[in-house]
Amino acid sequence: MMILMPMGFKYYRMAKIGIIGGGIIGLSSAYYLQKSGHQVTIIDQTDLKNGCSWGNAGMIVPSHFIPLAAPGMISKGIRWMFNSSSPFYVKPRLNKDLINWGYNFYKKSNQAQVEKSAPALKEISQLSKSMYQQLFKELPFDFGFHERGLLMLYKTKEVEHEEHETARLAKHYGIDAHILSSDEVQRLEPNVKTSVLGGVYFPGDAHLTPQSLVTGLIKLLDGKISFQFNTEVTGFELNNETIKTIITDKGDFSFDEVVVACGSWSGLVAKKLKLNLPMQAGKGYSFTLPDVEKNIHIPSILVEGRVAVTPMGNSLRFGGTMEINGIEHAINMNRVKGIVSSISNYYPEMKVEVPPVEKVWHGLRPCSPDGLPYLGRSTKYSNLIHASGHSMLGISLAPGTGKLVSEIVNGETLSMNLSEFAPERYLQSH
Repeated sequence: MMILMPMGFKYYRMAKIGIIGGGIIGLSSAYYLQKSGHQVTIIDQTDLKNGCSWGNAGMIVPSHFIPLAAPGMISKGIRWMFNSSSPFYVKPRLNKDLINWGYNFYKKSNQAQVEKSAPALKEISQLSKSMYQQLFKELPFDFGFHERGLLMLYKTKEVEHEEHETARLAKHYGIDAHILSSDEVQRLEPNVKTSVLGGVYFPGDAHLTPQSLVTGLIKLLDGKISFQFNTEVTGFELNNETIKTIITDKGDFSFDEVVVACGSWSGLVAKKLKLNLPMQAGKGYSFTLPDVEKNIHIPSILVEGRVAVTPMGNSLRFGGTMEINGIEHAINMNRVKGIVSSISNYYPEMKVEVPPVEKVWHGLRPCSPDGLPYLGRSTKYSNLIHASGHSMLGISLAPGTGKLVSEIVNGETLSMNLSEFAPERYLQSH
């Protein structure tokens, strides 16, 4: 039965909503949808205990307004492909989806695309940051939220030029950025010796402890929404361009609205709907040092090594690499060694050993070819909403995405224009 619920001076229908995927995007969508009074069910193929949002760097980065598909990435990627410890790797293989993804990535890696995409990425990043500030006040648990900014640290003249250009662009888009000398970097990190040519400081960035956020949200939502764990979506029953039923290995489920938010698996789910949602899983690794005596204060990215460094209480997390290798979970310790070898180059007194393989976390980031999320209502199915493809920005963009999903369902005026994130911007043939 449809129930009309008051919302300010307008009414919207209280709906039964199925969210496929219980990562941070699915959880954030569920949080805002249940706040609006909807009946929400999350369907996930796992028990939600070790998804892509658990072990990442926890950075909230409005400074990252340039998408992954950017000028220079093709040449860097080719150069890095022949180095087993490099920060970016695409495993060559005869795979139609990978070839199509690579072709689209190539087409989008240009300055015109960056100029088209950057304002939208900036807007959703800043929306999401403001939602985090609100969540920090309203959530009944601590998720380690701090607004200390982000340091982009570099050691070479070539990268210095690139980072200064990014800082200039950031200012053009209204993002605060400060170019720092090596001494100025050191003054911001009084407890840890740094060895850099310089850095760019983005004071508007923030960070959190992702596993605290995810576990806190699951506990908070338990009882307010339904969770269908360890359940695989195997197909759909369709009726007049509407998803009538979600078919799973644990039974069939019917909803008024369906949200696809299953990260790197979203492209496979879209295929079951005969939609083309180009997606590749970008594997990343991290490990965490507990009880660090002299910890850094401001999260940093060691630019040449593509390594993210985030303080989380007394712990310190290191993360990095982008390994486009399909949906598989093997851990390549050479990539982990690449992360470790970068650390002492920037923090010379920080002696970090290569962790044992059982202490290495990995996650599969959902990467679209143009580096932009798929976010919005389907043009083919009237009750389908896409919310995936956030690449390395899943945590960063999660509450903004969740808020936008709830606005779409409620028929409200959206907080921003989503045209750049149109989920069916690639051909619908499959």
